[in-house]
Amino acid sequence: MDFLSFKDFISIPVLIVFYYFGAVIFPSFVWAFLIWFTKKYHLMEVIHDKGKSALWGVLNSKQKIKLILAFIVAFLFMELFWRMLFEFLIAYMQIRDALLQ
Repeated sequence: MDFLSFKDFISIPVLIVFYYFGAVIFPSFVWAFLIWFTKKYHLMEVIHDKGKSALWGVLNSKQKIKLILAFIVAFLFMELFWRMLFEFLIAYMQIRDALLQ
């Protein structure tokens, strides 16, 4: 009954599940969805191919490496932010539990 009245929280195990869902499964799902979406809709595939060839045609090899590294660093910072957000939420729930006892 405490669970239904929100007096007892299940948040820490659920937060850990959501963390792994957001850190591993969700990026993989988005990547697979984008591949499926570009294959399903021919116009998107044409736009993707022409945009990619135009961008890669303009950039030299040093700029290509910098662009790829910028995307990798941005992805790693997003993962780090996601981790810190969930660490904060878990710490908040632990502080709440400690204050109520």
